[in-house]
Amino acid sequence: MSINQDRVSSLILPCGVVKLTPQGPRLSRKLSGKKPLGYSILLPLICEYLQRYIIGIMIAIIDYGMGNLRSVEKGFQRIGAEARIVSNARAVDDAHGIVLPGVGAFRDCMRNLKERRLIKSILNSIKAGKPYLGICLGLQVLFTESEEFGICEGFNIFKGKVVRFPSGGLKVPHMGWNTIQILRRPPILDGITDGSFFYFVHSYYVVPEDKDIIATTTEYGETFTSMVWKENIFAMQFHPEKSQELGLRILKGFGDFVRKGQPLS
Repeated sequence: MSINQDRVSSLILPCGVVKLTPQGPRLSRKLSGKKPLGYSILLPLICEYLQRYIIGIMIAIIDYGMGNLRSVEKGFQRIGAEARIVSNARAVDDAHGIVLPGVGAFRDCMRNLKERRLIKSILNSIKAGKPYLGICLGLQVLFTESEEFGICEGFNIFKGKVVRFPSGGLKVPHMGWNTIQILRRPPILDGITDGSFFYFVHSYYVVPEDKDIIATTTEYGETFTSMVWKENIFAMQFHPEKSQELGLRILKGFGDFVRKGQPLS
């Protein structure tokens, strides 16, 4: 069972009126008359039940102990999308869309996801067609393996490697603002022009075997893949949550498609 929040704005319950907002169910007003026994306890429980089992979490931002999750959450809040930081598989399963951010080492990322038993839920969600947004490490783990601190296996959703920028050239890590060149335009890049600036911070980048999944490239001593897109999967090396207005536009595009349940191909 689910509730279409585009059509239903509030629910009238015996103990009050619950308004459905982008941030979840909220008590709008109390009904007149004698309040039922346990009113102050009952209503919050009803709101929690509605959110978890009827409405569901719109976008789950996966917490596995790495990355600035709060900035991603704030980005979605600024554009009016319902997004919550979650750290358990059940919440990932229940969400309508998932976001995997992260900054740090590839091996640590995979270890933490495994220890928290999140990998199966992430893979099942992607396989089921649930919209996925990968940011930085959330892009890299989609590939077969990384060379960071020795070979470490990734999700292997896409064939390819994660390799380090060569030494002796430009400063590593690649940190700061840089442009993207759009080769294929995913729906979430609507309204973003070729050559737009986004914020990067990374020492490793992905090398896909299938060049058809490459959406954007960026120049930093050499040309590297800065975004991939295939069907329900959107993943980028840059940080939209740190990229000001254009980054928020990407988050809004992702949030809009998740909310409307539109196909992402």
